[in-house]
Amino acid sequence: MKAIELNSVPPMSLLYLRALTSRRGASVPEDMQALGEVLLQGQRIDEKRLRAYCRVCGFTAEQQVPATYPFVLAVPLHLQLLVSDAFPCSVLGVVHVANEITQYRAIKPSEALDFRCILSGARPARRGFEFELLTQVSVAGELVWECTSTLLSRDKRGASRARRNERKPDDPMTPDAVIPWLVPADTGRRYARVSGDSNPIHLYALTAKLFGFPRAIAHGMWTKARCLAELEEALDSPSFERGFRVSVTFRQPVFLPSKVQFERVEEAGSIRFSVSKTTEQKLYLSGQVTGL
Repeated sequence: MKAIELNSVPPMSLLYLRALTSRRGASVPEDMQALGEVLLQGQRIDEKRLRAYCRVCGFTAEQQVPATYPFVLAVPLHLQLLVSDAFPCSVLGVVHVANEITQYRAIKPSEALDFRCILSGARPARRGFEFELLTQVSVAGELVWECTSTLLSRDKRGASRARRNERKPDDPMTPDAVIPWLVPADTGRRYARVSGDSNPIHLYALTAKLFGFPRAIAHGMWTKARCLAELEEALDSPSFERGFRVSVTFRQPVFLPSKVQFERVEEAGSIRFSVSKTTEQKLYLSGQVTGL
């Protein structure tokens, strides 16, 4: 496997065009070997865009880099891998089912970031095949942030060979706090403008219906970022000053607009949280933050 070394961020418009027009029929390798790698050095943060991102996701400290923001910067690199020959499945219909971010230290907006993204796969899952996309961010050779995204490509061949009950349901949670959220209809469009992720399923009901959704759905990483914004004050506590790991599982899509609720409970050295709609017994996201 030879790494793709980029000199600049690839344009999202061309990547989306390739995603819409590519056709895949290759067999899926059933192991977690590395399939492809992309490198980009010296990425700079646009502070105006960063502040806009913070406002859309609810962060109050607009001069700091939220733990979810490097993911936004890496999205073009992820898509570069997914539309390349390294990925044996069609990009359309790929679902982000889980995401784990480890922040080893806070990133300053002025720092130059070096990105390394590695696509690995695949393992049979209940609904198809799962792939892992590892993203690492370094500053002057120091690893400061990394993220593992679990992606699902629906495929009956994988489903027939999967072990059952791969992801166990979370233990019941008695929350310390319950906070209602109103998620407006334009959330997907607002997040697309600050993230560059303009997948049609997030923009309008009409474009979402083309891909089988009754209405537009919120970006999963917007929902995760919104959770961390809700936990912003708690993450400044001594329990997390040496860094933290935040893992989430995306259970169901949040349709737009929606009224949902955020719940949290603090435990020893960690915080469990969820986004749900209890009136319909729907769990959209469950997650946990753990100090390093």
